[in-house]
Amino acid sequence: MEIINTLGRRKTSVARVYLKKGTGKVTVNKKDFKEFFPVAMLQFKVLQPFALTETNEQYDVTVNVQGGGINGQAEAIRLGISRALVKVSEDLKPALKAEGLMTRDPRMVERKKPGQPKARKKFQFSKR
Repeated sequence: MEIINTLGRRKTSVARVYLKKGTGKVTVNKKDFKEFFPVAMLQFKVLQPFALTETNEQYDVTVNVQGGGINGQAEAIRLGISRALVKVSEDLKPALKAEGLMTRDPRMVERKKPGQPKARKKFQFSKR
């Protein structure tokens, strides 16, 4: 099996995921993922596709991620890993889709409009 390359996005984060047969080593931006994501919840999010498909410690993952915050980055990596696993075996798709891991979350920050301090907030209205 050669290296499988996929892309995951969330908010402004972009994760390029490279998956290959291995021992379950996950590297994010040339660091171990536990060092990159010190919070247990984020580590769980990154490994969630492997847990659902019962493919723990079967693949090595290398990720380049940029943009956004750590939560958006973790979710971008999760989408990238899910897409890579589906490329490996199409049989895994129903399990991942049932948990909502195959869907790109389209929610982005709304842009600031001119004549307003923020996207929705208005300047104070003065009647007189």
